[in-house]
Amino acid sequence: MYRPLSLFIGLRYLRGKRRNRFATFVSFASVLGVATGVAVLIIVLSVMNGFEREVAGHILGMTSHATVFRGGEAMTDWPRIASDIRRVPGVTGVQPFIRGSAMINRRGRIKGVVVYGIPREGEDEVSDLARYLGDARLVDLAATDGRTPVFLGQTLTDALGAGVGDTATLIMPRWSAETGATQPRYAPVNLGGVFKVGMHEFDSAFVLMDLPVAAQLFDYGDAVTGLRVRFTSPGEALLQASHLQSILGPSFVVLDWSRFHRNFFQALQSQKRILFLILSVIIGVAAFNVVASMIMVVKEKRRDIAILRTQGCTASTILGAFVIQGLLIGIIGIALGLGTGMLGAEYANDLMRWLERSFDLKLIKADVYYIDYLPTRILAGDVLRVAGITLGICLFATLYPAWQAARVAPVEALRYE
Repeated sequence: MYRPLSLFIGLRYLRGKRRNRFATFVSFASVLGVATGVAVLIIVLSVMNGFEREVAGHILGMTSHATVFRGGEAMTDWPRIASDIRRVPGVTGVQPFIRGSAMINRRGRIKGVVVYGIPREGEDEVSDLARYLGDARLVDLAATDGRTPVFLGQTLTDALGAGVGDTATLIMPRWSAETGATQPRYAPVNLGGVFKVGMHEFDSAFVLMDLPVAAQLFDYGDAVTGLRVRFTSPGEALLQASHLQSILGPSFVVLDWSRFHRNFFQALQSQKRILFLILSVIIGVAAFNVVASMIMVVKEKRRDIAILRTQGCTASTILGAFVIQGLLIGIIGIALGLGTGMLGAEYANDLMRWLERSFDLKLIKADVYYIDYLPTRILAGDVLRVAGITLGICLFATLYPAWQAARVAPVEALRYE
């Protein structure tokens, strides 16, 4: 089968036995270096992607795609506004909510909380809260026998030392336009259920109760804090929210779900770019090994190069042979790195759990990282980008040694042979 001469020579030099074992070792180290850099990059990028996906999923499980507020005041005519929003194309659900700050006390254990009043019916139109409630149901928020049921996050429940059926006291600040702060309101509540979203922000500070009860406790009357809106797709929330804003006018504020956590997602993207640049240094170090390996090969093969030149090989053929050899080192390293990286990403969480059990460590803390496990997500774009950049670095590292090989003068190389 016909093969170009440059490819034939490059393959022969790559797999041929060398008298210089050190050069062979350096070539092997170059392949391992490239593979290590690629594998680490794939694992880190997949963890960052998985982390972003899981956090976004948890956020969308507790919040809607967009939230509508009336600028600076409660929304009194919310049924009419909700009806108008429902007629907007792409809107699949609209529900009111009441939000207020409070403290919860149980046997001297006091925590600051965010109280959310939500409708018992229709909540599934705008959030996936039901899947985090375990055995509880939203209808359990209905007040009966003078009791006010609430749902608490798992972390908050543990901090209060409470369980389902226990009682606690909500303390809500009150404000008067004439006298300023007034006597706070105390409301006994009953723990009717526990939810666990997996994000510390929700599990440690949220108290859910029935919408009419929240309106009474926070003196809202028939008004609400705002409306939560769900669209056909969360990916279109930004565009749809902007469209909804233009329809409602400047007296309303429409925020899509990402704007509530904009700083977090921007920081995550910045970290991903910085980590990519830092870890690319590993590939850069491996490229130095490629340069050293190729220079050793060129010095070892000076006699062979001279003989090839005397038999009619052009300088471009010699250049191509050594470029191919360097690229093959990079391709082998990239292939090994991609395989190792994908395998490592697949079992990253299992490895982390094993390390935690073996060394009694807590590597992922929910109060710091929002989730308590290590998610991964491999994106084809990241794989192609890592492979392409690595191949480009290996090609650049190969050019100088290949150019030196092409400049070998046959007379000088064979003078002492």
